[in-house]
Amino acid sequence: MPDVLVIGGGNAALCAAISAREQGASVLLLEAAPQELRGGNSAHTRNLRCMHEGPTQTLTEAYGEDEYWEDLLRVTGGQTDEALARMAIRGSAQALPWMLRQGVRFQASLTGTLQLSRTNAFFLGGGKALLNTYYRRARQLGVRIRYAARVDSLDIERGRFLAADVEVDGRLERQPARSVVLAAGGFESNLNWLEQAWGEAARHFRIRGSAYNQGSVLRQIIDAGAVAVGDPSQCHAVAIDARAPLYDGGIVTRVDAVSLGLVVNQLGRRFYDEGEDFWPKRYAIWGRLVAREPGQIAYSIIDSKAVGRFIPPVFPPISAPSVQELARLLGLDPEVLRATVDGFNASVRPGHFDHTVLDDCRTEGLEPPKSHWAVALDTPPYHAYPLCPGITFTYLGVKVNASAQVQFEHAPPGNVYCAGEMMAGNILGKGYLAGIGMTIGTVFGRIAGSTAAQGALARRDAASEQA
Repeated sequence: MPDVLVIGGGNAALCAAISAREQGASVLLLEAAPQELRGGNSAHTRNLRCMHEGPTQTLTEAYGEDEYWEDLLRVTGGQTDEALARMAIRGSAQALPWMLRQGVRFQASLTGTLQLSRTNAFFLGGGKALLNTYYRRARQLGVRIRYAARVDSLDIERGRFLAADVEVDGRLERQPARSVVLAAGGFESNLNWLEQAWGEAARHFRIRGSAYNQGSVLRQIIDAGAVAVGDPSQCHAVAIDARAPLYDGGIVTRVDAVSLGLVVNQLGRRFYDEGEDFWPKRYAIWGRLVAREPGQIAYSIIDSKAVGRFIPPVFPPISAPSVQELARLLGLDPEVLRATVDGFNASVRPGHFDHTVLDDCRTEGLEPPKSHWAVALDTPPYHAYPLCPGITFTYLGVKVNASAQVQFEHAPPGNVYCAGEMMAGNILGKGYLAGIGMTIGTVFGRIAGSTAAQGALARRDAASEQA
């Protein structure tokens, strides 16, 4: 029987498994996906947001706790557990040196339009390279790993984990452990569950990450009496190219041109301020915005001046020499779109365009306004990207304490711990900051693994003494 059973195979699970082994515990990790598809949504990540008091090898300037907290408070609208949020923020300062010790490598400080060189550390090789490093390190430390091992049920009595029934090669095996860490992701890949939360609109969603995040472990632990936290309709939802596949499109399907042009719905009309704030702070609202529009479809429209100012997605734009011709290619009313663009252009007030700051290029007398980076669309050819909601992960999860222990309705916290998407709703009631999902998974993965190991070793020693 292992001291610690880790259920999940992504960033949070691996951080928990490695941290538990560092405490001296024996560890078994169960990944529902086959080896070639391991890692869940972490395979599609690129960076994590880090607090730091001065320049580092991978980050410029400084990004202190209070500024980080204010950024998080603004995007969540106050729907966050401040104590746990500040734990994640402070823990991010120690995350980088720990990751380096595991063999993770980082890119040099990012430059360009995303404005993340001060706040976010980028993994060299992206999320897959990060996962490969962690899996290699876990094996070196002696963590046992089983792939294609789906947890069918959890045996939990009065808040205490006894065993998991695991399906492997079509048969069920009972797997006991002294402690368990749940890090199996949210329910974003479960289309029926998404439809329960969102209604028929969910039928038009794409899932940016793994098809294996079906939410079965989350459902099991809630049914076992864990305190649920978060709204099932809240999620990390970005605007992605509507031509993306249903699953595993990843970050290359995200459209980052929104702040450089205008966005219209199926009726050819604008519906939100495209220049409200810096893109890394606001990009995650656009999936939800598009989900509210007719047919859950919208179009990001730019002219040739914007080309080269954003990271292009994997799909090429739809292009035309005139706004009316572009409208015809998109299936929009040419005269309505022409009127929308003309009205926008007429409202633009001259300023100094600078995509690196909240500049003074704005509209006047337009509803909704464009607060920054408003420049007339007047230089053909014109380009458009069709947008639909792309769900990254859901925020419904279970309540945890500062030790990452799951809180139960009618039982004290015991040997059940949680990390990653399954508890991110404690910190992300709504909204998103670029890179904070990986921060939460890394920090609370380490906490969950360490405390689960300490509790398991104490129980093992007590059992030995009694024997």
